[in-house]
Amino acid sequence: MTPSPASDLETINQLLDEAYGNRIHNLKYSVKLANQALQHSRRIGDKPLTGKSLNLLSLFYMIQGAHKRSVNMAKEAIKLFEELQDEQGVADAKYSIAGVYYKTDNYHLGLICLFDCLSIYRKFNDYHNQARTLKSLGTIYEYFGDPKNAIKSYEASIDAARKVKDLNLVSNAYNPLSGIYLNQGKADKALRIIQDSIAIKAKTGDIRGLAFALYGRGKIYTFNGRLHEAEQDFSNAIEIHLNAGEKLGLGMAYQKMGELYIAMNRLDKAKAFLQKGLDFSNQYNIAIVRFKCNFLLYQISKQENDTAKSLEYLELYLHQKEAVINTQTLKVIENYELIVKMESMEKEAKLQKEKAAIVEKQKRAEEAARIKQEFLSTMSHEIRTPLNAVTTITSMITARSAYDSELMESLKAASNNLLLVINDILDFTKLDSGKVEIDNRACMFTELMEHVVKTYRALAQRKGIELVLDADASLAECYELDETKLSQILSNLISNAVKYTDRGQVTLQVKKTQTTGDTDTIHFVVADTGTGIPEEYFDEIFESFSQPKAITTRKHGGSGLGLAIVKKLTALYNSTVNVKSKVGEGSELSFEITLKRAQIPGRLKPMNTEGLKGKTVLLAEDNMINAMVARKLLSNWGIESEHAVNGLEAVEKAGRKVFDFILMDIHMPEMNGFDATEQIRQQQNPNNTTPVFALTADITAEGNSEYKDYFSGFLRKPIEIDRLYTALLQAQAV
Repeated sequence: MTPSPASDLETINQLLDEAYGNRIHNLKYSVKLANQALQHSRRIGDKPLTGKSLNLLSLFYMIQGAHKRSVNMAKEAIKLFEELQDEQGVADAKYSIAGVYYKTDNYHLGLICLFDCLSIYRKFNDYHNQARTLKSLGTIYEYFGDPKNAIKSYEASIDAARKVKDLNLVSNAYNPLSGIYLNQGKADKALRIIQDSIAIKAKTGDIRGLAFALYGRGKIYTFNGRLHEAEQDFSNAIEIHLNAGEKLGLGMAYQKMGELYIAMNRLDKAKAFLQKGLDFSNQYNIAIVRFKCNFLLYQISKQENDTAKSLEYLELYLHQKEAVINTQTLKVIENYELIVKMESMEKEAKLQKEKAAIVEKQKRAEEAARIKQEFLSTMSHEIRTPLNAVTTITSMITARSAYDSELMESLKAASNNLLLVINDILDFTKLDSGKVEIDNRACMFTELMEHVVKTYRALAQRKGIELVLDADASLAECYELDETKLSQILSNLISNAVKYTDRGQVTLQVKKTQTTGDTDTIHFVVADTGTGIPEEYFDEIFESFSQPKAITTRKHGGSGLGLAIVKKLTALYNSTVNVKSKVGEGSELSFEITLKRAQIPGRLKPMNTEGLKGKTVLLAEDNMINAMVARKLLSNWGIESEHAVNGLEAVEKAGRKVFDFILMDIHMPEMNGFDATEQIRQQQNPNNTTPVFALTADITAEGNSEYKDYFSGFLRKPIEIDRLYTALLQAQAV
C-alpha cells in the first residue's frame, strides 16, 4: 500500500481530536467530524485511523442511544485492531460496547467488557481510560446496591483522572459519588462535592457533563426540601440533554422530575413526567429508569386508591427489577477481586520468567484452566444447592386446592426456568473448555422425542400455541446416542421456538433420510410460525450471549446461550445447524446426525413405593435443609436413612453397619465426598462394595478422574427424582 501523504494523516487526526474535544458541549458536531474522518480514512486505506474513527463514532452513538449502530461500528473496529494487534484499540471499542450493555439491561456483559478494558488500560498505564472505565464500573455496582464497591471504583477513577490532570473526568466521578453520600444521609458532604463538580464543568465548558451535575444537585435539593430550586436544576438538565442528544441522562432526569412532583403533591405533572420517562426508557431500553418509573407510578396509583393500576405497576416494577439482577452478574461482581489477583499474579510471573516465555505461557494457561474449573465447581455448587431444596420440595408437595395448585405450578415453573438459565451458563462453560465428549448408549428414540416435546407442551399451551411432534414411522425404536446431549439440542431449539412464537404452532419434525448398514441418518427440524429472524442475524444468533434486539424484547428473557450450546453440541456429532427464516412468518432450524441402530434395553419397573421398600441409605449431606428434603423423599419410597453431616462422620458410620446404598455430597466440611468415598472403598469396613452415588450440585465432579472409579454414578442437584429412583433400582439389581 502506498504511504498516505502526511497532509492527509494530519487532517484526519485533527478531525478526530476536534471531534473528541467537542463531545462535551456539541455532540452532534462531534458526530459530523468523526464521520468526515472515517470517510477520509477509508479513502486512503489507513486501517489504524479507520479503527480510531469507528471507535469515536461508536462512543458518540452509544451516548446518543443509537445502540445497534454503536455496537456494529465497535465490532468493525475490533476486527481491524485485532488484525493490527492493537490491544488498546480493541479496549476502546469494548468500552463503547460495555456502555451499550450497562445502559440497557445486559449488566453482566457490561461488567465483563469493562473488566477486559481495565486490564488492558492498566497494562499500558492509560490512566485517562482507566478513569472512564472505573467510573462506569462504579455505576454498575451502584445499580446493584453495592455502595462499598461503587465508592471504591469512583475514588479509583478520581485518582486516575488526577494523574493525567483531567478535571472533567474528576468531576464525572464526583457526580455519582455525591449521590451515594446523599443516600447515606450525608447531604452536606454530597452538596460540597456536587458544587465542586458544577464549578469544574463551568470552568471547562463541558455542557453535557454540566447536565449530570445539575441533576445531582437537584437530587440533593429535593432531599433538603428546596423543591423549587430542584425543579430548576432538573429543568435545566433536561434542556441540555435534549439539545445534546444524551439518552440515559434524559431518561434519568424525567424520572427524577416525576419524583420531585410527587414530593410537591403535583400528581398530574408527576404522572406526565413519569410516563415520559417510561416511554423514553422503553424506546431506548433503559432498564434502570423503566423500573423506577413503574415504582413511582405504583406509589401514585396507591395514593389515588386506584387498586388495579397500583397492582399493575407494582407487578411491572418487581418483574423488571428482578430481570435486571441475574445470578451471572452477581457472580462476576463477587469474583472481581479474584480476577484482579489473577492478573497481578500473571504479570509478576511474566516479569520473573521472561527468558522462559514459552514454558511460562503454558503454565499460565494451565493455571487459568484450573482456576476456571474451580470457579465453575464452586459456582455450580453454591447455586444449585439451594435450588435442590426448592425444586425437590415443589415436586413432593401435594396441592390442597385449585388455588394451591396454581401457586405450586407457578413456583415449579419459576424454579425450573431459573435452573434452565443456570444450566445454560454452566453447560456452556464446560463445552467452551473442550472437555465434553459424546457418551452413546442404547436409548428408546421415539420415547425420547415424546418426552422432549411433552416437557415444553405446557409452556406452549399457556401461550395459546400448539407443539407438535411429527416423527417418521420408519425410524428404529432404539438407537445408540447420548440422550442428555440430544435432549439439550432439541430442548434449546424448541424452547427458543416457543419463546418467539405468539400464535400458530411449533413443530418438531424427525425423518430418516438415509440408511447405510446398521446406521440411519436422521434429519431434525424445529419449525415455528413466530417472529422470524432477519437474514443478517443468522450467524449472530449462534454467538454466546447473543439476543439480537431486532428479534427480541425483555419479555423473551433467557441467558442468550441456548443456540451457542446447540452449535457446540451439534459439532460434537460432526453436524451443523441450518437456518431458514422469513420475518413475520416463522423460522426453521435443522440439523442431521447419523445414529447406529441398537437393541431395545431391558425395561425397569415403574417407580412405586414397593421397589425399594426396606432398603437402607447412608446420606452424607452438610446442608440441613437438603438433608431433610432427601430423607423425606427416601422415606416416601420406604427407605430407611441415616444422616452424616460431613465426610468424616460418613466414614465413621460406614464402618459400623452395612448399608444398601450411600448418597455422598462432594463439598462438605471436615472431609469432602471424594476423600470420604476413597476411605470407604479402601479401608476395611462393611461397605467396601456398597453402591456409592455422588449426589452433588457440582457439575464438574464427574470429571475428577482420580476419584471417578470409586463411585457407582453421579447424580446432580437439584435432585431429579426419576433418575435417583432409577439409579438405586438398577444398583439393587446388580
